[in-house]
Amino acid sequence: MSAQLTGPDDLSDEERDAVESLLYRLADDEFVLAERYTEWQVRAPTLESDLAISNIAQDELGHARLWYDLLQDFGHTESELIFEREPSDFRNATLVELPFESGDWADAIVRGYFYDVAEQLSLQALEETSYPRIGNRVAKILSEEDYHREHAQNWLERLASDDEGRERVQSAVDKLFPYALTLFVGGEADEQIDQLGIRTQSLEAMREQWLDIVVPFLVSLDIDVPEELQSGDPDELLPEHVGRDGSHTDDWFDLHEDMTRSYRELGRSEAHRIMPDPDDE
Repeated sequence: MSAQLTGPDDLSDEERDAVESLLYRLADDEFVLAERYTEWQVRAPTLESDLAISNIAQDELGHARLWYDLLQDFGHTESELIFEREPSDFRNATLVELPFESGDWADAIVRGYFYDVAEQLSLQALEETSYPRIGNRVAKILSEEDYHREHAQNWLERLASDDEGRERVQSAVDKLFPYALTLFVGGEADEQIDQLGIRTQSLEAMREQWLDIVVPFLVSLDIDVPEELQSGDPDELLPEHVGRDGSHTDDWFDLHEDMTRSYRELGRSEAHRIMPDPDDE
């Protein structure tokens, strides 16, 4: 087992870089996905699903706050982390930044399923992290993510129960599967993240576990998965823009412009906190 890392003030530069790199990915994924989910409010196919997607968006925003709060340990302000950071500096996977197909509920459900399975694996790999400030937040997020994953899985089964719905699910899988793999793209800090025990599973191992869960489930619904998974390296499926390295789709820059517009137009210099820091509770 790796040695326990101490608080933020006692980390070496190498340790700090590793912790920050991981936290940016965790926080940015949740924040950007929450922004996208809000596009479905009052547009979902049923009242119940409308309430569900709204609650999920709120949960994801709360999870982002938990991770951004830890980044503030290193001297960053909330405004700098969200509203004043350049869009190319965000480290979210491109899966979460793509706009939803207009009116296509299958797009939202497939994306949610891909993401929620990956997040469960990511969080489980943080349960025994060597950085206690991260581990203290994992249990709360995991308990809420169980509901998100069940919601997506139940809807997939429902959608795939007839030919029309199955066709829509297939279309969403064809589009989103390569982008889902961007959740498992790493960077220069990943070797240190693993060696220091900040994460107890490598990205490659988590990707294999994700494939072992997602592929059989889709096949059970008569949904085809990419042929490359049978004969090649999953990396060959990756899209041009993966997000983790700062390469983003044009859609992300448009979304970033929209979500920061009010902050800029109102001449803000700080973000007003609407949720408490868990450390203050």
